[in-house]
Amino acid sequence: MTFQEEIKRRRTFGIVSHPDAGKTTLTEKLLLFGGAIRVAGAVKSNKIKKGATSDFMEIERQRGISVATSVMGFEYNSYKINILDTPGHQDFQEDTFRTLTAVDSVIIVIDAAKGVEPQTEKLMNVCRMRKTPVIVFVNKMDRPAQDPFTLMDEIEEQLKIKVRPLSWPINNGPDFKGVYNIFNKSLKLFKPDIQGIEERIKFEDISNPELENYIGDDAEILREELELVEGVYPEYDNAPYLAGDLAPVFFGSALYNFGVQELLDAFVEIAPSPRPSFTEEREINPEENGFTGFVFKIHANIDPNHRSRIAFVKICSGEFERNKMYKNIRLGKSFRISSPTAFMASQKEIVEFAYPGDIVGVPDTGNFIIGDTLTDGEVIHFKGLPSFSPEMFRYIENADPMKSKQLRKGVDQLMDEGVAQLFTSQFNGRQIIGTVGQLQFEVIQYRLEHEYNAKCRFEPISMHKACWIETDDEDILTEFKKRKHQKMAKDKLGRDVFMADSKFILQMAQDEFKDIKFHFTSEF
Repeated sequence: MTFQEEIKRRRTFGIVSHPDAGKTTLTEKLLLFGGAIRVAGAVKSNKIKKGATSDFMEIERQRGISVATSVMGFEYNSYKINILDTPGHQDFQEDTFRTLTAVDSVIIVIDAAKGVEPQTEKLMNVCRMRKTPVIVFVNKMDRPAQDPFTLMDEIEEQLKIKVRPLSWPINNGPDFKGVYNIFNKSLKLFKPDIQGIEERIKFEDISNPELENYIGDDAEILREELELVEGVYPEYDNAPYLAGDLAPVFFGSALYNFGVQELLDAFVEIAPSPRPSFTEEREINPEENGFTGFVFKIHANIDPNHRSRIAFVKICSGEFERNKMYKNIRLGKSFRISSPTAFMASQKEIVEFAYPGDIVGVPDTGNFIIGDTLTDGEVIHFKGLPSFSPEMFRYIENADPMKSKQLRKGVDQLMDEGVAQLFTSQFNGRQIIGTVGQLQFEVIQYRLEHEYNAKCRFEPISMHKACWIETDDEDILTEFKKRKHQKMAKDKLGRDVFMADSKFILQMAQDEFKDIKFHFTSEF
């Protein structure tokens, strides 16, 4: 297969949603259809005994939520599919935002009863900003749901995107009979079987009286609704979808494998292959010969038995080759990557070659940080992977003096993952952890104890915002740091950070020092 053909057959996408909309369950069923797993797991352990493949961390299995992005790759109908299952919980949205920089398209999962929820809107804003093509999967049709036309209006209004249904449900809840696939003119009847895969019936002409044999009196209602769909929504055109202006919509029930294959079949056909990426210097085309890629995620202890740390690299152009030297632009050093891996969540295997769109795991001993650019020599810098200013702060203290070395190592590695941010006060030398949400503190505490055998405790601190500061005038910077000495800290990279303990204090500092720029993301 030629280099161009390898690129064209790749589909790299993220699955995002509000918590509990069924995102991880949908991921499992996509893996099932792709033959990547034999038995689909469930996020809630009372459904079936097997846990979800993408929720491989112990805390994820206990809580029944995703707390880290999982990467899974498999082959389907001659396509190479790379899925990134992201955390839905808002406390982990920074991980999700970074993941969206590494995908070429997105599937948004919406609960059919609850409709569009706040976290979904936030994630859609990121997709809109990046012009990422979006497909909507309306999940849980086997439960009582909103009217599909009402849902379409809600999606258009709240996600600010035009929609076009490519499948249509026949009832919902206890009366749910199946979906009619508008995209490939077929009927699929619903049977509640968690592990089964239903056959679909080719049905090009819905005016055919045979339809009554399958769905009885609902046949006439389906004909009327499909006529209305064709009248209200323009004929499907792939160009607006690829431009990020139109969202195709599918209906189904991920728990029961229902409507998932329709989604997957249409997805591989209409979704984009790897798209151009942007650096500070120039646009990168996937078909260029020179290798380029960037680190969008780091995961410590992906295999707790071996204390392994992996940097996830999204390949943007060129062919990646095992044992070749690649340059980390930030460090100005070249590294030989001898054991690059492809993933099925925590399971991994060595790869010899990888192509644009692929996600490669690079074993890391501390040489990489999130946002690093890798090339075969060209000096470029990928942008768009900032750390946001945290919203919650705690002092972190060692709860077991005998394990201070383990605690230091654990905190160091977890901060590199982007789980949270570490600041060291220049006033008293104490370490402060900053997070986006409360749950992250619990995850840090749990992982330190179970992965690093170190115990910590958190102590309260009154803090409003952490701001990175910048100015061209060294004298003003020195004056600012002297005046605000008690509120100054350094981040993990040694950059100056102003820790404002209230909105009023921050406003006063901005008014007093107009020559200083206050940044609320670490990328400036």
